[in-house]
Amino acid sequence: MQSPSPQRWLVLFGVWSIYGTFGLIATGLAPLVKLVEHDLGMSHAEMGTVMGAWQLVYIAAALPCGILLDRLGSRWALLLGALCIAGSAYWRSCAGSFGELLAAVMLFGIGGPIISAGAPKVIATWFQGPSRGLAMGIYITGPAVGGVVSLTLTHSWLLPLFDQEWREILALSAVVAALAGGLWWLLASLPGIRPLADERHNSAHTPHGELLWSLLRQPAVRLLLAMAIGVFLISHGLSNWLPEMLVHGGMNDVVAGYWSAIPILIGIVGSLCIPRLAIPARRFRILAILCCAMLFASLMLQFQTHTVLLPGLILQGIARSTLTTVLVLTLVELPNIGARNAGVASGLFFGAGEIGGMLGPLILGVLYDLTHGFALGLGLFTLIGIGLLASVGRLRAIA
Repeated sequence: MQSPSPQRWLVLFGVWSIYGTFGLIATGLAPLVKLVEHDLGMSHAEMGTVMGAWQLVYIAAALPCGILLDRLGSRWALLLGALCIAGSAYWRSCAGSFGELLAAVMLFGIGGPIISAGAPKVIATWFQGPSRGLAMGIYITGPAVGGVVSLTLTHSWLLPLFDQEWREILALSAVVAALAGGLWWLLASLPGIRPLADERHNSAHTPHGELLWSLLRQPAVRLLLAMAIGVFLISHGLSNWLPEMLVHGGMNDVVAGYWSAIPILIGIVGSLCIPRLAIPARRFRILAILCCAMLFASLMLQFQTHTVLLPGLILQGIARSTLTTVLVLTLVELPNIGARNAGVASGLFFGAGEIGGMLGPLILGVLYDLTHGFALGLGLFTLIGIGLLASVGRLRAIA
């Protein structure tokens, strides 16, 4: 690793741009649920299946994509990931049935793991020490900003602009993702950046099966994977269904969109402040606080009173924006991982996490159809939050 270079901030901006479109497209269906369900004749359970479909593909693709990332280098791999999510968004805009929409969303699960594993790998390569936590906090604001744009502008500006045509909005997001991929590739091709962006790792020529087994033998890695499942289950479930939860509680679509953006806006601030504070000496205390925030958020979101709902949304934003970042930071700084094995390790982490990412939206959708409400699903999320909090103490003992 060379001495810190100002060009690393260009690298960070390129990663941030791609991750921003990741968030834009990942949350793009949430404010359009009613329109899409009406046009395609879908139920809430079917929409929950669609929302969780890309996570299902992600689970299978995460480890191969992590290996591909190590083999190709980040310059080409991240471009490929951006083009995959752009293709997913465009295909969604053309969908004429539940099956077509499901397939389009599943394509996102190919590009998603390349981006999710590639971003921490790039950060681990270019940043060290406290600046690594800051850089991770900055890049994780990318999907948050994308989510804010999607949730706040869809009903207030984009739908009126496109004459209530949801397909045009999804096609626009595809163009934005393709442009972000091109921007990354141009920045990563600059002379001072390209050598590291093209760097390929073969994990010291260790066979990937052997490397995978060596990672899974570590108790801390196994526990981090289990925690990833719980965190992603709650985060994806809430992020996909929050606008509909608020509408179910009595808000109109526009107001629900603005309120749904509150956790994301809070999360942007949290992402910039909290990861840089999560140095090893206080990392597990921060993890415990974040798990408590997620736990209480799932409780408070069951209330429709604004004085209870607003703090719940704030806690949700603090937790969901930074828990994953701090867990990934913990993972890549475990013994025998580091920058060299960050691609495979991050792919393993996000692949496990997306098991929860698939189940979260599906569980809320199915339980809503069964009970005509979200209370049972949120109660289940509270129990999972308690389990996450208990896991922090165990992680501290073995990491």
